Amino acid sequence: MIRPLLTEIGIFLIPFAAYAVFLIATRAGLLAPTSWPAVVVVRLLIGALLLTIVSLALLTTYSGAPPNATYVPAHMENGQLVPGAYK
Repeated sequence: MIRPLLTEIGIFLIPFAAYAVFLIATRAGLLAPTSWPAVVVVRLLIGALLLTIVSLALLTTYSGAPPNATYVPAHMENGQLVPGAYK
């Protein structure tokens, strides 16, 4: 459960990291308060929220088991471990 959470946090941070790379590339003060005006931070926040919402929607749409599938847990067959699967 921690991996999807960390993935979403990473996706949320992408716009801020991209802006930080832009500031570094333009040799602007990365930690200077004038480089992070409220308007820019709000726009980055909105972009980050939109990216997170879209990624969550895609995750729920394209992951998981197919409809009407039944999970068969891992078990032993003829001395071999058969991994769990949806059937």
